[in-house]
Amino acid sequence: MTHRPPERPGVNIIPIHGTTPQIHDTAFIAPGCTIIGDVVIGAGSSIWYNCVLRADVFSIRIGERTNVQDGSILHCDPPRPGDPEGCPLVIGDDVLIGHMAMVHGCTIHDRGFVGLGAIVMNKAVIGSDAMLAAGAMLTERKVMGERELWAGRPAVKMKDLGEAAIAGMRMGVAHYAENAKHHAEAVAAAL
Repeated sequence: MTHRPPERPGVNIIPIHGTTPQIHDTAFIAPGCTIIGDVVIGAGSSIWYNCVLRADVFSIRIGERTNVQDGSILHCDPPRPGDPEGCPLVIGDDVLIGHMAMVHGCTIHDRGFVGLGAIVMNKAVIGSDAMLAAGAMLTERKVMGERELWAGRPAVKMKDLGEAAIAGMRMGVAHYAENAKHHAEAVAAAL
């Protein structure tokens, strides 16, 4: 893991409490993003326009090739009396997080999917290859199993996902990884 290179125009990288975000050199961070505190972003991941990742009270960890789409908000909660573990935000590899999602103090396993406008609350878990539908709200401590589709407010299990849905999510990851390269070039050319 390397620290962010100095050439990230239009991105607000804010150290707080002695901790500076660590962003892999190959990650794409779009202009307009604000990344604060104890954030680690892995290789090939992309954080799209106008996202806020605020790890001022605990940690945010994002794996490799994960994308957080435009306008999403990521946060966490600290340890406190009655909850000594707190609520870090842990996001695995190859995760898709749709536009305008709110993801807070939860765990999303590898290849998980959060639909656009969805909300994921503290201590909730999205299993590998599982999909939280657009606009859904996964409430505190709810656990989605692998390859499950959940929808609604509050979200409930709708069905198990078939191979076509899993393949579609993997194609989405590949698309965002490739598209991030084009956007990085476009941003660099615009300077």
